[in-house]
Formats: sequence, C-alpha cells, structure tokens
Amino acid sequence: MRPPFVLSGLLALVLAGHALTAGAKDAQAPAPAAPVAAPAPSATCDVVGLRLEDVIAKSAELQRSANEQTVRDLRTLRDAAVVLDAYKHPEVCAQVLAVLRGLTANPEQAIDQSGDTDEEKAEAVEKARTPKAPEKSPEKAPETKAK
Repeated sequence: MRPPFVLSGLLALVLAGHALTAGAKDAQAPAPAAPVAAPAPSATCDVVGLRLEDVIAKSAELQRSANEQTVRDLRTLRDAAVVLDAYKHPEVCAQVLAVLRGLTANPEQAIDQSGDTDEEKAEAVEKARTPKAPEKSPEKAPETKAK
C-alpha cells in the first residue's frame, strides 16, 4: 500500500491562498456588482474540459484501493481550480489545471510521486482542515428558577 499523498492538498491550499491574497494589495474600490446568475466558467480555466472523472474511470491504476488518496488529491486540486475560477483568478486556476493535466497524463508517475510520508505534516494538514466552531462557555447558559 502506498503512503498518503499530502503534497497536492497542500499545493491546492497554497495556490488558493495565494490567489485570494494576490490582488488584495492592488485592488481599488470595488464597483457595485449587478445581480447575476451563476457565472460562466472562464475560457482560460476549463475545469469541465479536463474531464477528471472520466480519466479516473478509465485508469485501472487509479481505481486500485491503494491509490484512493491520490484520487482524492486529484479531486481536491480540481475543486481548488473551481474555487479559484469562481473568485475571478483564472490565471492561477489555469496553473492548477496545468498541474492536474500533467498528473492525469501519466497516472502511474503521479502515484509514484505521491510518496510524502511526513506524519507531522499530515497531522497538521488534517488539523487545519477541521472547521473551528466558537467555544460556548457553560456559565452563559440560561438558568431556570425553581418554585
């Protein structure tokens, strides 16, 4: 069984974070936006054209249970590309798609490259993925009066 592949999940997070903060320092006052239905995908970021699920379905190597983490990583990168496109970062989205195309063009190589076994890093990523809910203190609970 191959070790879990953490790098692509980290890559997706780094690229998404970079894209969301890259234009912040150069941004001018936002123009009022007119209400619009779902935005059309940009021409430079064709996530649908990647047809990742078809690639996964056709690859016997990716369908093996030992490679489930690699498949999850590919889907995470695809989802990151969708988010980047939705937040109007087509250039960074195109970069993520280029990485995905390279990984899906040779699934066996992608699986071989997925040998990151740093347990501490994997635990840190999992902890960062867990949503943080605000803590509720017990002393703020309403008290009832007994009669």
